[in-house]
This record gives sequence, C-alpha cells and structure tokens, in this order.
Amino acid sequence: MAEKVGTPTVSGLKKSMTDYAYGAGGGLLYQLSTSLTGSGLIGGLVGAGLAGSMIKGERGQAIATILGFMTIAGGGLGTSAPAADAQADAGVM
Repeated sequence: MAEKVGTPTVSGLKKSMTDYAYGAGGGLLYQLSTSLTGSGLIGGLVGAGLAGSMIKGERGQAIATILGFMTIAGGGLGTSAPAADAQADAGVM
C-alpha cells in the first residue's frame, strides 16, 4: 500500500516526535553500553540487546535490528564514513 504525502497534522507531529524520542533513547542506551563493553561485534551485540530489551514492543525490535545492521555494516553510531580522497577534495576549495 503506497503512502500519500499530505498536510502535517498535530497528531502526526506528536507521533513523529515520540518515535524520535524512542530512537534517541535507544541510541543513548547503545552508546552507554558500548562505551563499557567496546564497540566491536560483542559490544555491539550487547548494546543492541540492551537497547532493544529496554525499549519495549515493536520499537525495541526495530532499534535492535537497526543497531545490529549498523554494527555489521561498519557504520556504528560513533563512527563516520572515511573521506574518499582528501587530496582530491583539497583542489576543489
């Protein structure tokens, strides 16, 4: 089923802000856990498990799934993508 783009509503804004708050809370729990256990595979597993278990229901499942993907994909929340080539960018400026 395709979702439509529509006019913002107060209830829609409230739901989005609630989702954001749960995501931020899960991210905070993950960061705290991985600062204690490390950000490798085991630390990421513990962090995702802790965040996913503390945020109940489907949101917790989604948080654990996304954090698991991020851990394996190498995009852990504390890292950034490496620059392609710093020398190539220097000529543009």
